[in-house]
Amino acid sequence: MTLAVTILPEPQLAALNAAYRQAVARKRLRLLAGAALFVAALVLAGIGAEVNLRTLFTYFGNFVSYFDRILTLENGQRVWTDIGEWLWGWRKWLKMLGETILISYVGTLMGAVVAFALNFFAAENTSPSPWLRFAVRRLLEFARTVPGIVFALIFVIAFGLGPMAGVLAIAIHSAGALGKLFAEIVENADMKPVEGIRSTGASWLSCMRFAVLPQVSAGYASYALLRFEINVREASVMGFVGAGGIGQELVVAIRKFYYSDVSAILLAIIVTVFLIDITTGWIRGHLFGREART
Repeated sequence: MTLAVTILPEPQLAALNAAYRQAVARKRLRLLAGAALFVAALVLAGIGAEVNLRTLFTYFGNFVSYFDRILTLENGQRVWTDIGEWLWGWRKWLKMLGETILISYVGTLMGAVVAFALNFFAAENTSPSPWLRFAVRRLLEFARTVPGIVFALIFVIAFGLGPMAGVLAIAIHSAGALGKLFAEIVENADMKPVEGIRSTGASWLSCMRFAVLPQVSAGYASYALLRFEINVREASVMGFVGAGGIGQELVVAIRKFYYSDVSAILLAIIVTVFLIDITTGWIRGHLFGREART
């Protein structure tokens, strides 16, 4: 089978080639202009944030040497040469890690409950009133905008040192973050079942219960598990302000220059987060399908 190739007249072909070159040149010019604008904005942001590259490269050795110190025992040997000496406090650290996980679990559960109760009022397609939607959205924004560690510091001042401050801080921050995510899931739900149930004279609550909730429950659970992973890391940091958990032991080791203890505690936190990440990913994959793992 032969194919016929149409050859355009020379003037028409030249015009097409010229138009193509002009289009390519305009695209390259826009790309260069965008790159120049990005670099200029980056430089201005660096100046505003007082990022000094000379200081960075001058003292970068201190950053590297710190990691060298935390991987060295008091006798001068590397930590992996004497695991028993390195992990001498593993029983205490595991107990505090368990406390961190419990703080994250209880805080996430409380935050998810609050987010579940408020997200239907924050979603545009299910909120009974525009003013109610506005108020709930601003409340959720406040809850997730203020850093969790700030809430933890406030609750430590109010209720004293201990896990309670961490639980309350994580609960409030999780309520704000999950409330927004839950509301976005609801806004993407199919509203035809709602219209069908509403046509029977059902109440707003019945529409949410029987038409919307079955569509979004899997997404709720998936995001809640993902938030639990994040909160384990946040709970570790909240210990810096006395909100319980392994963070309290870590900040003590840093302040007292117990270098090998710092690396041991960091190792315990990293391994714990890895295990939780793998476990929650496995749960999401088996409960909600392979696509929920991502």
